[in-house]
Amino acid sequence: MTQDEIFGKLRTVLVDALGVDEEEVTMEARLTTDLHAESIDFLDIVFRIEKAFGFKIGQGELFPDNINDPKYVQDGVVNAAGLALLRERMPHVDFSEFAKNPKLEKVSEIFTVASLVSFVAAKLNAGTASSGAAKPV
Repeated sequence: MTQDEIFGKLRTVLVDALGVDEEEVTMEARLTTDLHAESIDFLDIVFRIEKAFGFKIGQGELFPDNINDPKYVQDGVVNAAGLALLRERMPHVDFSEFAKNPKLEKVSEIFTVASLVSFVAAKLNAGTASSGAAKPV
């Protein structure tokens, strides 16, 4: 699948899940601040992506599990160890802007449509490389 094809399917997923207009779903759109996704919406988005693309998404694979642990967060700020953990667990996300002011309350703002496209492309490529096709749900 091409990046444009993935984006097209994801646009449909996000329009259906969030009730936004197609024009609002751009590669740069942030799920929370631009498309107004709330925490409960993230579960729905994961389910819809699994269904649309035919693969399973593990817990914490697309969106982070709670990282609010003193090893990773001090005074509401994600420390270097926390940033390293996030980068390791979510290579599909661009953390460059977040790293400049890594407040825990802002972590949800890092998720863009582009990060979803990158995630789906990596999952599809991993499924193709390991078995000839994406892993079924």
